[in-house]
Amino acid sequence: MKLLKACLMSAVAAIAFGTGIACAAPDVVTLKVAHFLPASSTFHQKNLIPWCDKINKESGGRLKCQLYPSMQLGGSPAQLFDQVRDGVADIVWTVPTYQAGRFTKSEVFELPFIVRSAEKGSMAIWDYIHKNAMDEFKGTKLIFTHVHDGSQMHFGSKPVKTLEDLKGLKVRAPTRIGSKTLAALGAVPVQMPAPAVPESIAKGVVDGASLPWEVTTSFKLQEICKSHNEVAPHHAKHSNAIFAFAMNQAKYNGLPPELKKVIDQNSGIETSRWVGKIWDDGALVSRKIAVDRRNNINVLSDAEYKRWVKATEGVDDEWIKEVAAKGGNGKALLNDAKAFLKKYND
Repeated sequence: MKLLKACLMSAVAAIAFGTGIACAAPDVVTLKVAHFLPASSTFHQKNLIPWCDKINKESGGRLKCQLYPSMQLGGSPAQLFDQVRDGVADIVWTVPTYQAGRFTKSEVFELPFIVRSAEKGSMAIWDYIHKNAMDEFKGTKLIFTHVHDGSQMHFGSKPVKTLEDLKGLKVRAPTRIGSKTLAALGAVPVQMPAPAVPESIAKGVVDGASLPWEVTTSFKLQEICKSHNEVAPHHAKHSNAIFAFAMNQAKYNGLPPELKKVIDQNSGIETSRWVGKIWDDGALVSRKIAVDRRNNINVLSDAEYKRWVKATEGVDDEWIKEVAAKGGNGKALLNDAKAFLKKYND
């Protein structure tokens, strides 16, 4: 805004004194922003558009977003991180762990029964990544990171109340850790990105899906799924996914200082917290839709919940061994993640 005022004053002076010299209008930087959900999704409407509007306003109109939902730049959701790193997109929102085995340190937040709240978990993962896993995001500038409201299970018709009910059912898994968790619980995991879920359940390719409540509305799963399985609000969810909103590092480096400042002011732990809270709030709205449709919602009893937690203990142990095989200290990383979660949960 100050630069714009200076330009206007220069132009007035040039006309008044007949010098013919005026300041050129400041360049507008258009940022190509891509993600895999539809434009109707809560993320697009309540996270992405407000964020873009905010940087546009704070930059005096010099930063603009050009939005590409539903993979409109091509490729698959698993390719989004490489698209931003390589400059196909300027910013992406993605689940990095759609690329199995590449973000091993970061995926600790996807281990079973670890995250209770998207708001608190998103603050914790921001701190954790900046302490332990920035090398996994090389080539990008992280704007915010977050987790979702926690995966519950949504089934076409089959009610699931116990481990025995789940045994042998084909269930969509989001990531490799999600697959290991479902397998430990006795289900048959079928790994696929979220956009493939509605058709897969409708056609019987899978019996159900592990997904957060918040996402179900985007895909109208409350209409497709008649039965849902969830944990009580005070319990951590059986699964989660990590998300990154990341900018191409070279694109960021090429911005003038005043525009870098705008990006920086809309990045970080508080922005991550804001995103997480919207996912928590969205879960309540999406769940109510299922309730209003009189879908069958089965909440695990505390005793059954303990059985599910015990059944998945080996997933943590296996992840720790995988980290060790890559030269890391998995136990220390898991303890770090739990410590950050405790810090914000408390």
